[in-house]
Amino acid sequence: MVVTISSIAQNSSNNAASETMIVGYIGDSSCGLRHMPGMDAKKCTLMCVKGGGKFILADRDHKRVYSLNKAAQQKAREFAGQKVKVTGRASVGQYE
Repeated sequence: MVVTISSIAQNSSNNAASETMIVGYIGDSSCGLRHMPGMDAKKCTLMCVKGGGKFILADRDHKRVYSLNKAAQQKAREFAGQKVKVTGRASVGQYE
């Protein structure tokens, strides 16, 4: 299942009811929920994104992958490989 995070918000009171918080790891679209065996998560993520992949949010507990919008792509770079909490609106989508 792939879910798109359509916007990232910092405690916005306007859309609080329609936003959700998701905990996961900033990874890449090439690896999804798991990185290459024996490779550091940050290095693997940055290498795969440099090679054309996109940053994603990997919820390993629920086995879900969330794609990130353009603004979130830029923000995600500084958190590559790390566990994060993301707040925003999520909608079900698919990789094309």
